[in-house]
Amino acid sequence: MAAHYRIYHNPRCAKSRQTLALLQEAGITPEIRLYLDTPLSSDELSQIIRLLGFNSARQLMRTGEDIYKSLALNNASLSEEQLIAAMVEHPKLIERPIVVKGQHAVLGRPPETVLTLIG
Repeated sequence: MAAHYRIYHNPRCAKSRQTLALLQEAGITPEIRLYLDTPLSSDELSQIIRLLGFNSARQLMRTGEDIYKSLALNNASLSEEQLIAAMVEHPKLIERPIVVKGQHAVLGRPPETVLTLIG
């Protein structure tokens, strides 16, 4: 059975498009999840954070976004649950692209990082 790949994709993002292209060039047709159109649940985000090997939800956040600043998400006293809830409510805060293969995930920054999942 062929490995299943999923990309959490934003087609307006150059890095996301480049990552998808690398997968396709390798003969992989991933499931594409347009996470801005179909937001992730808190459980999905928690699992992705774990698969990425991140110690904190903050590592998956786009800290340069205006919404990050306006919600004062840089506050160190915020819990993991509060950070994840902010990403659920405002999916623009989620760094992209994320590629998941089984129990492994990588952030496509740079896009070539996805090559570690292939093989």
